[in-house]
Amino acid sequence: MCVLGKNGAGKSTLFQCILNLQKNYTGMISLDGQNVKALKEKELAKSIAYIPQLHKQSFPFSVFDTVLMGTAASLSPFSTPKEAQKEAAMEALHLMGMEKYASRSFSHLSGGEQQMVLIARALAQKAPILIMDEPCSNLDYGNQIRLLKKLKQLSALGYLVLLSTHNPEHAFLFADKVLVLHNGTAMTPGKPQEVLTASLLEEIYNIPIQLYTSSDVPQPVCIPKI
Repeated sequence: MCVLGKNGAGKSTLFQCILNLQKNYTGMISLDGQNVKALKEKELAKSIAYIPQLHKQSFPFSVFDTVLMGTAASLSPFSTPKEAQKEAAMEALHLMGMEKYASRSFSHLSGGEQQMVLIARALAQKAPILIMDEPCSNLDYGNQIRLLKKLKQLSALGYLVLLSTHNPEHAFLFADKVLVLHNGTAMTPGKPQEVLTASLLEEIYNIPIQLYTSSDVPQPVCIPKI
């Protein structure tokens, strides 16, 4: 699912509430029938993994060690990763096609490669829900598409992927559903082709927009009228 909305619409705040980092809100967010406010951090980490936009490391950890950190939720306090955790880390790297970088320094990777490693770290956490806050914001066009294709594959494997984006075409190309935040309201989620009309996009972004489709490209293409 893509979460769409202009700057300041509340996309990051919504994710903070789901992750129980923001508690000053009315209503309830339920996870498997439980209020997330009642869950301990470790309990929440077994269900939800968060992938940030950027990740700056203070120390030169290897790619493998970076991914291995994702297994912390399965460890007891002060224990060290065992063979099961190491296998989970390598399995996650393999799933993301990043196993060949295992011994490389994370800080020496490109932005696109780092993002793939951060997703692998989330997969090593063994949580079925992945939350990503604008994962494409610092990637070039090619890496954006490669990343979104990989997320589509993870969705097919059974992961629930929830990501925010500023690009309507990301929703058209890769999302099963879209949630629009606008004027302080979360609109009813639905299929991108049904929810994201030209008139709604114009209202959200305050620019004239035309949606085009063709027999060769079934997904709508969003073009601003300049």
